[in-house]
Amino acid sequence: MGAVILANIRSGGFEGEIYPVNPKYPRLAGLDCFARVADLPEAPDLAVICTPPETVPGLIEALAARGCRAAAVITAGVTATSGLRQAMLAAARPHLFRIFGPNTVGLILPHAKLNASFAHMTPAPGGVALISQSGAIVTSLIDWAAGEGVGLSAAISLGDMADVDAADCLDMLSGDPDTRVIVMYLESIANPRKFMSAARAAARIKPVIAIKPGRHAAAAKAAATHTGALSGADRVTEAALKRAGVLRVRALDQLFDAVEVLSRFAPMQSIRAGLVTNGGGAGVLAVDRLMDWKGDLAELSAETIAALDAQLPANWSRANPVDIIGDAPPARYVEAIRRVARDPGVDAVLVMNCPTALASPLAARAVAGLAKDGRIEGKPTIACWLGEETAREGRAALRAAGVATYASPEAAADAIGYLGEWSRAQAALSRVPQASAEISPEAREKVAAILRAVGRDGRTMLSEAEAKAALSAYGLPTPETLVAATPEEARVIAERLLADGDASSSSCNRARSPTNPMSAASFSASTAPTRPSPPAGTSRAG
Repeated sequence: MGAVILANIRSGGFEGEIYPVNPKYPRLAGLDCFARVADLPEAPDLAVICTPPETVPGLIEALAARGCRAAAVITAGVTATSGLRQAMLAAARPHLFRIFGPNTVGLILPHAKLNASFAHMTPAPGGVALISQSGAIVTSLIDWAAGEGVGLSAAISLGDMADVDAADCLDMLSGDPDTRVIVMYLESIANPRKFMSAARAAARIKPVIAIKPGRHAAAAKAAATHTGALSGADRVTEAALKRAGVLRVRALDQLFDAVEVLSRFAPMQSIRAGLVTNGGGAGVLAVDRLMDWKGDLAELSAETIAALDAQLPANWSRANPVDIIGDAPPARYVEAIRRVARDPGVDAVLVMNCPTALASPLAARAVAGLAKDGRIEGKPTIACWLGEETAREGRAALRAAGVATYASPEAAADAIGYLGEWSRAQAALSRVPQASAEISPEAREKVAAILRAVGRDGRTMLSEAEAKAALSAYGLPTPETLVAATPEEARVIAERLLADGDASSSSCNRARSPTNPMSAASFSASTAPTRPSPPAGTSRAG
């Protein structure tokens, strides 16, 4: 196992130092090998442990003493019943040492060229992060992503989650600039409160998609046998994920279908679909699946019907789905799609093509020419080019134009369903209570002015000083914050605070009384030039 992982690290192109540790060999794979952790020339950033279970606690202790602060423990058998799990955690705790695993496939970070795992292949770098409680699912999804041309920002096998769990990974990945979408496979949720907090925070920043088995009793029992952790009641899980703004899918083959559409479009208030197809049967199948999602079929306006009447054959469907007949050339596709996309009652467009000898690849290129960032006339556009041999070229052209493309009417309708379900979850996530009547108009205006200033700067986060000023306006006690733009300004402020300390001691005592326990001056060095007014009654004690 160690040889396989070492080979993966080297073949993945990792550009940092690699230190094999094994008392049996002076060299391994052309690298100097060290007998003990203590012999390492420097503290490693990450250790990968694949040694017998009884050695793991001692290795964690030795690594922590050497200055390392994280390890992926590949080893299985580090269990609670043997006492080894607790011994491992006890060795890690005094040093704030973090552990992935044990019983994990490992950790892959493609953008860092790090494949610290025994996966069978190294994924290409991209924007999708995988978190999985099952190592087999991690390796399967890596293979699947390669086949679909999807690059990964991370592939994390959680294993037994003795320490690092899904919530920790969500916290990490939500702030990762290389990650655009997070995908999770979870069989249990170890710490629900922690998980909900992390999931809600991550889902506000980027799409989070989850698949969690155990919908039926037999599957839940199998999951418990596999992971050693009980699977919670499925209805509770469903409600929790929805409230956290996470999209839940039911099957592995739906994960990347959902990724394809959620990574392209923002949440929408409504998704009334307008369908254009050269085959009536394909349109019926798509509508049927759309109704399974409780989706909305757009009602075309009289103006749109009249415009289509002028462009399409007399036997077109004269309704949504817009069946432009099997002999449709590319020009007919272009005109019909434009008319449907311009209809004010249409929020998203679904374009379908059944293969004919007339125009399948040409029609795809014509549709791709209409698209900009996956939209036509500003409307999110989803395509379904049916078939395999004849459709491959058309799908490639559409994907190159940023259009989310699927192989079947059902899958294309599912994509609209995912977008709708996720949009509703995001709306629930953002829902807040009505404003309190106790807050004065002056306070509201002060906070609104702060937010307007932040918006003008193009920022999405308040500075510490701005946040404290907003809290203070709403009557929440906050420490005074003095902002220094330069080291010299920091020195001047500090000297003044020290000089004023004795004179304000009685005020300081009052500020720290039980009626105002949080009010004490704090100091922040920053490049921000703003200095909010201190809240009433706040001391300037240093």
